[in-house]
Amino acid sequence: MTDPVPLPAPLIVQADSADSSLAWATLGERRWRCAIGAGGVREDKVEGDAATPVGTFPLRRIYFRNDRLVLPKVRLPARPIGEHDGWCDDPRAPSYNRLVRIPNDWSHERMWREDGLYDLLVVVGYNDDPPEGEWGSAIFLHIARDDLGPTQGCVAFSRDDLLELVTLLTPHTRLQVLSLSAAEATPPASDDDDDMKQFEDFDEKDW
Repeated sequence: MTDPVPLPAPLIVQADSADSSLAWATLGERRWRCAIGAGGVREDKVEGDAATPVGTFPLRRIYFRNDRLVLPKVRLPARPIGEHDGWCDDPRAPSYNRLVRIPNDWSHERMWREDGLYDLLVVVGYNDDPPEGEWGSAIFLHIARDDLGPTQGCVAFSRDDLLELVTLLTPHTRLQVLSLSAAEATPPASDDDDDMKQFEDFDEKDW
């Protein structure tokens, strides 16, 4: 009997604080600055709340603009974005949270964008197996704005960082968005800690 193959390290995303759209993404020993949703992180995400969903999710595939970049060697499935590609964000549609061809009768966003945010993206397996209710759609890892401004619920990286990151992802890598921010996860200093700090600062010449 062979030992099970260990799963690769997750891609962990943790916001700086509860009211910040800046975060750090960590994969093994590597770390990148990133942006999350303007609505923060939420366990009860719904369509249109601009929040990044909390939880652990698979990574499905890569889409990229082959007229704007050369995709490095990757292990996730990948295909170029076409001018008629869209992503349905209408909970009433049978194609909700799916790639669609546009023009389309249902509400959708264009994948072929002029601002460069979708020149490279990774589809996150959130609310897609199957899509249900109004729990949100189009959650991607994608390229961030120059100022690393908040997203509409995705996780965004600088272009160079995302080009590096996609080479490290495998079909077994999971995205893990933490509910507690770094500020919330850090315990406040106790009185004992203050006493120890005073002791550390003590110098014999103070006698």
